[in-house]
Amino acid sequence: MPAQTARSPDWIAADEARDRLGVRAQTLYAYVSRGRVQVRPDPRDPRRSLYRAADIAALTDRKRRSRKVAEVAAGAIAWGEPVLASAITTVSGGRLFYRGRDAVELSQTETLEAVARLLRGGHGAALKRTDRPAPPEGDDMRSRAFLALAIRAGIDPPARGRNPLALAVEAATLLDVLTDAVAGQVGGGAIANRLALAWGLGPGGPGADLIRRALVLLADHELNPSTFAARVAASTGASLAASALAGLAALSGPRHGGAAAAVQSLAREAGEIGPRAAVQARLAEDRLIPGFGHTLYPDGDPRAAALLERFEPPAELSRLQGAVSAMTGLPPNVDFALVAMSRALRLPEDAPFALFAVARCAGWIAHAIEQGQTGGPIRPRARYVGVEVEAASAPSWKPGG
Repeated sequence: MPAQTARSPDWIAADEARDRLGVRAQTLYAYVSRGRVQVRPDPRDPRRSLYRAADIAALTDRKRRSRKVAEVAAGAIAWGEPVLASAITTVSGGRLFYRGRDAVELSQTETLEAVARLLRGGHGAALKRTDRPAPPEGDDMRSRAFLALAIRAGIDPPARGRNPLALAVEAATLLDVLTDAVAGQVGGGAIANRLALAWGLGPGGPGADLIRRALVLLADHELNPSTFAARVAASTGASLAASALAGLAALSGPRHGGAAAAVQSLAREAGEIGPRAAVQARLAEDRLIPGFGHTLYPDGDPRAAALLERFEPPAELSRLQGAVSAMTGLPPNVDFALVAMSRALRLPEDAPFALFAVARCAGWIAHAIEQGQTGGPIRPRARYVGVEVEAASAPSWKPGG
């Protein structure tokens, strides 16, 4: 009988990894999907996986220190760790709340415009928007969105010190400006209906309702990278448009709003070699499985569940979802749900990003307004790790040398 391959002490089995972390299997898989724990096949049984012991140890240590770090950072945001107090959005008990109201429940009935007012802390009355010029010309929705916000950022006044009602009207208008840019024309009525019409769907129909639900569910998500970027811009007193433009820039990255493109790439791989083989290849190569798992939702992303229960995903994506679930236990997140919804409705390829941008603009604006009311610039300190600093003395260089 051949000798079994020895297992390295640097890699541990799933049950031991879970025990050290004190988590369930879904949480361990979520850590893997987010790149926080490396995984590889077990050389003694390729059907099982091994997890890097050093990564598990680092996560365990971080969990022990997290409470103390958060307490220190919360009082030192101006020159410390990026932890901010906010009354807008929170994730609690696996659910998403906008100012204390369940986002999934809001998505049953509300529009993005109403949720945007809620996020800003305003009452339910709709605001009259100002007149808007035609959106800028561009090759696609993404380029028009950047151009529209950049134009406004170049001419709008700073937000700091402005009358709250004037800011509220500007906020509502800015959301319309971005919608016009995505749709490619100035429109009236509900934002969800305008996008549905631009994408060849009837306003007020089932497709428009799905778009409305997605917009509400994506409107804000606590202190994510794009929202933090928007708040940093707002902390300088920049205009709402400038803050939204900072948010859009951060959203464009492949690790944030560009995640839908990664899901589409995985779906193409699954179409070429089969879903199980595509997932197995990613696991064997220690690559992420985009569209599945979420650190904040170890038991499943409620936004994804709320969308996926409203339509039948295309067959190829259903098979991919089944393969990922069987092999990793990871549930789909909102990026997968957006891609599945867009394909089911036959929307443009970049529709997931466009939906994300329009929806999240509501959150960026709300956070920009809140940040402008709370204090000075956000200016964390850097922890220097470069070459050793020279001793204080007369400079060794000469001007012009």
